[in-house]
Amino acid sequence: MRLYADNARCSGCSACLAACSYHLFGQITTKRAALRVIPHFPVPGGYTVQVCTQCGECAAGCPTDAIVQNDLGAYHVVPELCTLCMACVDACPEGVVFFREDVPHTWECDLCGECIQVCGMDVLRLAE
Repeated sequence: MRLYADNARCSGCSACLAACSYHLFGQITTKRAALRVIPHFPVPGGYTVQVCTQCGECAAGCPTDAIVQNDLGAYHVVPELCTLCMACVDACPEGVVFFREDVPHTWECDLCGECIQVCGMDVLRLAE
């Protein structure tokens, strides 16, 4: 199972980012989401939504085994095991393993689906 994005449908509203950060941290902020919405203006116009492809490169690169799979098969960081070595950030080919200095661990998508629920443009979907 993984998250897919239809970039052509994205309006850039950032509702997905807000829902994700609330799920992960209990805060509504675009700075603590586990996906990216990248604007491309003025040319060509539109947005790219970067999401985790669940490739497992982050887990393979983690020296402390802090990245495990949940019941949905999503790789996610176990905060207590994360040493902030940043190996997972460097290993992620999609650039969607995140770190901020005010958070004591890295994080990534856990396939909760909250972003899908709030997207009014049907950009995001879970599928095999």
